[in-house]
Amino acid sequence: MFDIERWQEIFETLRKNKLRTFLTGLSVASGIFILVILLGFSKGIQNGVTSQFERDASNLISVRAGVTTKDYKGLNPGRQVQFKNNDFDMLSRKYEPYIEHKSSFYTIWGGLVNYKNESGSYRIQGILPGNQFIENADVSQGRFINQADVEGAKKVAVIGNRVKKDLFKDEDPINKDISIYGISYKVVGVFFDPGGERDESKVFLPLASAQRAFNGADTIRNMMFTIKMSDDFNVAAKESEALTEAIILDLQQKHIVSPDDTSAIRAYNTMEEAKKIYSLIATISAVFWFVGIGTIIAGVVGVGNIMLIIVKERTKEIGIRKALGAQPMSIVGMILQESVFVTMFSGLFGLILGLGLLEGVGPLIESDFIKYPQVDFNTALTTVFILVFAGALAGFIPAYRAAQIKPIIALRDE
Repeated sequence: MFDIERWQEIFETLRKNKLRTFLTGLSVASGIFILVILLGFSKGIQNGVTSQFERDASNLISVRAGVTTKDYKGLNPGRQVQFKNNDFDMLSRKYEPYIEHKSSFYTIWGGLVNYKNESGSYRIQGILPGNQFIENADVSQGRFINQADVEGAKKVAVIGNRVKKDLFKDEDPINKDISIYGISYKVVGVFFDPGGERDESKVFLPLASAQRAFNGADTIRNMMFTIKMSDDFNVAAKESEALTEAIILDLQQKHIVSPDDTSAIRAYNTMEEAKKIYSLIATISAVFWFVGIGTIIAGVVGVGNIMLIIVKERTKEIGIRKALGAQPMSIVGMILQESVFVTMFSGLFGLILGLGLLEGVGPLIESDFIKYPQVDFNTALTTVFILVFAGALAGFIPAYRAAQIKPIIALRDE
């Protein structure tokens, strides 16, 4: 029930002690402000790291061939391991139940591409249709490489948006012919990539077409697989790690490579990296919460001390109230209400100031690993509950002490 007289009394007490009230409120507001800023940047770090993983599929296993560094079964070190189509086919068949998307690659670095009077140097990659999902590529015009293109070794190409801008300007590239080292390919699609212009400076060809045109025979540079995801991230990470180890072992046996030669056949597992990064983010977030809560506790202690002083100053008044029949709970309620009000008002001011700063400064931050620092609604709601709890906690001991004051002793107080 709303008691206007009690609120008038609270405001009158605050007006009498303006400086003390201001400093108390400032300690609480600064605590909440620091907590909001820390949590906002924690979210910004998470957004930044997540955007880095969006460049490719998050459940990706990438396998590359290297050079042997150890002798094994009579073979000398220094051998270049060369993957072939049958390596990819063998792995695809064996681990089909676990694989979601797959592609092998035949790559030409810095391939010369021409259209009319325009030319440029881009990465040329022979691929399979699954690469669209591995790259998280979004087709903006036309279509992507399909299985019919691969089986027929068709001379078609899908170009990145950067290539389109460089060679075609404002012209529609679909069904136009580009020349790659004098060989004509019809453009059937244009794609965007979350990785930005660097990943959009590519030209994709059907794998078989690229191998035939550029003397690749049946060789491939690398292979990529995405695994079927489990609902539990930790389970998915373990499955991905086990599959990665099995793939490496199969290739080591096939190419006669020492099991401890990590340079000859290398695998990159994004799930393992993601697990490490997200564990680090969780640790940073926990540290930020710890620091933020610590600053709030410092403010709450200040509020509690001030309320103890207020109770001491109002000892005689409280004694008179009890002598006139005031119940202990009404005394407790009076002190708690004042404590919660000071804490809530100051805390909400700090909360709004922190949210406003993040909203204003956040979009101006340009960093690959900090993006859009912000505090979501659930976190803001959590801080409000923390404020209410902190205000009640700060006022409880002074309120309990006030309720225990005996009228006769209080009336003697000077």
